[in-house]
Amino acid sequence: MTWVKKGLIYSPNMDRAWSKSHAQVPTVDLISDNVLRIYYSSRDAQNRSHISYIEVNPKNPKEILYEHPEPILDLGKLGAFDESGLMPSSVVTINDIKYLYYTGWSIGKTVPYHNTIGLAVSDDGVNFRKAGEGPVLSTTLQEPYFIGTAEVMMLNGVWGCWYASCTGWELIDGKPEPRYHIKFAESKNGIDWIRNGAIAIDYKDQNEGGIVKATILVGEEYEMWFSYRGIKDYRFNSSNSYRIGYAHSQDGRQWVRRDEFAGLNVSKIGWDSQMVAYPSVFNIGNKKVIIYNGNAFGKEGFGYAEWEGSDEK
Repeated sequence: MTWVKKGLIYSPNMDRAWSKSHAQVPTVDLISDNVLRIYYSSRDAQNRSHISYIEVNPKNPKEILYEHPEPILDLGKLGAFDESGLMPSSVVTINDIKYLYYTGWSIGKTVPYHNTIGLAVSDDGVNFRKAGEGPVLSTTLQEPYFIGTAEVMMLNGVWGCWYASCTGWELIDGKPEPRYHIKFAESKNGIDWIRNGAIAIDYKDQNEGGIVKATILVGEEYEMWFSYRGIKDYRFNSSNSYRIGYAHSQDGRQWVRRDEFAGLNVSKIGWDSQMVAYPSVFNIGNKKVIIYNGNAFGKEGFGYAEWEGSDEK
């Protein structure tokens, strides 16, 4: 049982002012059996991330049907939580309204950045308006550092959110590096969230530095794929860089981590030979598809693989 890689789908269009590098954190919305919309973030010359999208044939994601020429959201105002960048995380459709949860970036002084989670809504998935100038999920007394990359879906009649929560920064080789794992929150309306510190996916040992970007499928049980990395030298040392992990659950709250069943690793050569990260999984018919980033956090774009084999664990 494994993912069979099918190759690169999309590389960043470097001819546009807002898109000079990266096509990062692909986030899927299956519009129909014939159209899959993939939101992603691309960086401008100032390293600020902007969200846009492409549409592909879900049965053959290499077939690009449409490429949107502009960002779908503006950067935040001066001093706002998303003034330095926006990255998509999750799209939820409720009563024909699209809820796009995204990570907002601001630049720090003693640490390089601060993340929180914003929300934008749309009637068509193309023209979005921010829910407000502030985030819907931010730091608290119990979570003082940063949070981001939310996976949001309905869970037994309530909104569930699985998000990255930073547990602290430490100096490694003279540079501040964060540690973060995945926590769980719930809500009655998708805006006001209840958090009790519940950890969904925790560090497996002291050498693990980051667990991020949950993506969940619901069948006979809940299945989650996510990214995890080492605590140091993860940007350029492939052995410590992001890999895809896996967990399963009976209720979406208590998870059993089984990375050996993730089924996707780096290739011997090519665009995903150093890193695999930021998965987004969906079903089309009886086929399971994963879209993910490769080397350098998506600098070369995103590709896909299809699941083949047994689901027995």
